[in-house]
Amino acid sequence: MTTINETALGPLEKEGRLLNAILKGETTKPNRFGFRGDIALKWQEQLADEKRPPDFSLEGILTIAQQGEPTIPVLVGYIHSFAYLENVVDVLGNLLSPDGVYLIYANNIDILAKYQMTYRSIPFAVLPCDESTVWKETIDLLGIDKNDIRKLDTAGKLDYVLDELAEYKFDFTPTTFEDVLAKAGPIKNRNENRPV
Repeated sequence: MTTINETALGPLEKEGRLLNAILKGETTKPNRFGFRGDIALKWQEQLADEKRPPDFSLEGILTIAQQGEPTIPVLVGYIHSFAYLENVVDVLGNLLSPDGVYLIYANNIDILAKYQMTYRSIPFAVLPCDESTVWKETIDLLGIDKNDIRKLDTAGKLDYVLDELAEYKFDFTPTTFEDVLAKAGPIKNRNENRPV
């Protein structure tokens, strides 16, 4: 049995950063641990012993980690502002590998943008995401037929999608963090136009 502490997700678990889990457990592949949920990036200031939600997170996470390996091989997530990529690397940096596959969706970049960059030695593919979900956008990107994964459980679906992503060849516009940051739009109010 693989436990989270035997994987690269262990330090994040110890820091209490793994939140809102849809899946946090073994997957269908040997010695593999999967996580779907959010990773807290910046905490609100806490007074006394009160528990506050994070200021912001890497949301909609799809990731796996192998037992005994020091880094996360593949990860997908959503940030509300492209600038938060800096926080992603601050929090996850030593858990990410220059050989990994890391797909980040950002809310405030051009809706037609498709970027590839290396930031602090870590490769990232960056796509826009506004009204959709990380899960839906990722299976659309990979061209996965929902019928192919319909009968799988949550862990099996995660394995299937991330194994496909690990083999995906990104052919996006090469750029830099600084260039995308300069072009990024304002952070949108998530609650705008929502019914009360």
